Amino acid sequence: MKQTIILGLDIAELTELAQEWGEPPFRARQIFESVYGQRLTSIDSIFTLPAKLRSLLNQSGVEVGAPLIEKKFVSSDGTVRYLIALSDGQTVETVWMPEGDDGETGDGTEAGESPTRARMSRATICVSSQVGCAVACRFCLTALLGVKRNLTAGEIVGQVCAVLNHQQVSPPNDRVNLVFMGMGEPFLNYDNFIKSVRLLKDGVGIPESRMTVSTAGIVPRIYDLGLEATRPKLAISLNASNDGLRTELMPINRKWNLEKLIAAAKDFPLRPREKLTFEYVLLNGVNDSAVNAREVVELIRGLRAKVNLIALNPGPGIDFETPAPDKVLEFQKILIAADIPAFIRRPRGRDIYAACGQLKRTVEMSSAYCHASCL
Repeated sequence: MKQTIILGLDIAELTELAQEWGEPPFRARQIFESVYGQRLTSIDSIFTLPAKLRSLLNQSGVEVGAPLIEKKFVSSDGTVRYLIALSDGQTVETVWMPEGDDGETGDGTEAGESPTRARMSRATICVSSQVGCAVACRFCLTALLGVKRNLTAGEIVGQVCAVLNHQQVSPPNDRVNLVFMGMGEPFLNYDNFIKSVRLLKDGVGIPESRMTVSTAGIVPRIYDLGLEATRPKLAISLNASNDGLRTELMPINRKWNLEKLIAAAKDFPLRPREKLTFEYVLLNGVNDSAVNAREVVELIRGLRAKVNLIALNPGPGIDFETPAPDKVLEFQKILIAADIPAFIRRPRGRDIYAACGQLKRTVEMSSAYCHASCL
């Protein structure tokens, strides 16, 4: 038998392995439920397997391959920023937000659910998909690192499992939301990202309706996502109201401009009651004027969509400033007056560099970073 990492394998792949080991197919289901459902981190702890088989797998170099929490930082608001260590020495960051993110539906509840119950049971995990990021948005510290490599499906799922274990939370009994908005651009690691979605749904027990993926605008992959049988909700990082400004802030706009991006958004197949989300990071004196707001209205008019407004979270090396609260409110009012739902995101974990635009693969509290639509 060859050295094998279990985390990241689906039932079909595990069944093939069981056959290679000379074991019956039901062993694949036992391993799948143990690694994903129970989130066990070692072969020795999978007691549904016979002791002889566990010993054989250990001797043959078969491992679960769970990433480890190297460090954690706790915010005054309860948010936790985890530094997750990978097997090759690289690290990524994953964020736990208790009580979720109030901006998602305006008041933090779903239809028919009491606000008290929602606050008690709801939490959000912000997940990374790459070590670094290649998108190079000017207002995000990710751009200073570039991209190191893609994460495997197992490393993406492993972040979630590590945080759930640390928080002693178990879906589906405990309500957890996932946002693929951490380090990296998920659509530049599409195959591993979408495989992790299936594993998180079928194995860990988090419904796809509680997952959201954010893209800076990789247009072909927006179309691909719309064809998936299992997929998260879609959020698009807009961050500018016209092509000139968006190209200045987000160089990816040169390849897929607003015309192509909005066309993909219009073609995206929404499920009943589902809305697209547009994320808009407000930069003082750059993209936060009333003119910008009216341009946003014209861009997305007619779409079944909402807008999340994020006042820039400052970070070292970022040459932009946070707009005053009244500017943010003015921007929101213009959108709402045009019948576009618009929510102001409450910053989470800003004091530990866990807020949007602040995550970084570091143990230093003086620097951080993230995808432009996190939180």
